[in-house]
Amino acid sequence: MSMMEDDVRDFLKRIVWTVSSGFLWLTITLGIGAYNDLLVPNPRISIGNIIFYIWGVGSLAALIYMYTRIWKKKFPHG
Repeated sequence: MSMMEDDVRDFLKRIVWTVSSGFLWLTITLGIGAYNDLLVPNPRISIGNIIFYIWGVGSLAALIYMYTRIWKKKFPHG
């Protein structure tokens, strides 16, 4: 038996999912880009940079869509 109300638990679960998924996305994106030297085009832009940027924008759109799905449900007080 938990002492926490269901509304508070749901709110904290949303916050944890939002922060952890955002941090995971940022870590993976920057890790792949920095490890493969794709973040900054050195002398000129290459196919690898273009693919990385497309993947970054697409995964960011998926992350924002996931955020809207998480925060879509209304709270009982509002």
